[in-house]
Amino acid sequence: MKKKIIVACGGAVATSTIAAKKVADLCRQNGIDAEICQVRISEIESNLSGAALIISTARIRKDYAVPVIMGMPFISGIGVENTEEAVLKVLQG
Repeated sequence: MKKKIIVACGGAVATSTIAAKKVADLCRQNGIDAEICQVRISEIESNLSGAALIISTARIRKDYAVPVIMGMPFISGIGVENTEEAVLKVLQG
């Protein structure tokens, strides 16, 4: 079953592109069939249908009733392993 993952940032260009690639690679390496939806923070709500996870490189202040993981470690390289574990826990759990 395909898992929809929303990857969001302020402009849906720079940081979300890097994070989306790393999340796609992580899913591929772990046999997870994933659909990556790269959006601006302001577009999350209109893309929520069927979402299993939101990964954001910017702070989210709204509760979307979908697990949210901070994606900055994919950009900074600090804490990547813990973030990858959290992503896999949501998607495989």
